[in-house]
Amino acid sequence: MKVNTRVLAALSGGLAVLLAVSACGDDTGKKRDEWAKGVCDQAAVQIKKIDDSNNSLGQVDSGGKPADVQSADAAAFQSAADAFGSLSAIFTKAGPAPGDDGKTFQQNAVTVFHDAATQYAGLKKQIDGLDTRHQAKFADGLKNVSASLQKASAAGQKSRDSLRQGDVGQALAKQPGCRGVVPTASAS
Repeated sequence: MKVNTRVLAALSGGLAVLLAVSACGDDTGKKRDEWAKGVCDQAAVQIKKIDDSNNSLGQVDSGGKPADVQSADAAAFQSAADAFGSLSAIFTKAGPAPGDDGKTFQQNAVTVFHDAATQYAGLKKQIDGLDTRHQAKFADGLKNVSASLQKASAAGQKSRDSLRQGDVGQALAKQPGCRGVVPTASAS
């Protein structure tokens, strides 16, 4: 009888530990969702700025006056660079997401958005450096900017796709404010 009581006590203790671990898992999921909501609520404004920048790039008349094209593209690139920089800062300030991969995810997100900000700042610098006095030279330069934009967009999309992975990525994907993190770039 004593053996059965000990076995029963051990099983009960094991069940209590299992329930406690399960409860912690649920708690981590809830905390991760709360973390994601906080990040995404802040990110929504920046994501809209990126979308607006990309839309404005698509509306620029590449056959227009070079100075007008340059000005419009430069403004769009600067706006996108600022927004990506803000996203990097949001993830920095948010700290690691709850869970095992939270710190790695956060560091990756900060890097991805910082790199995107740097790329768009580079595009602005590239467009600002074009000679607007000569239509043909400007058109050739614009082709180079367009090629750079396509490369930056492809690399950025691949990097941002990595942010959809794992538990943290799934938590962010559930949040309305984080939809549209991957911009679609159109060249002028």
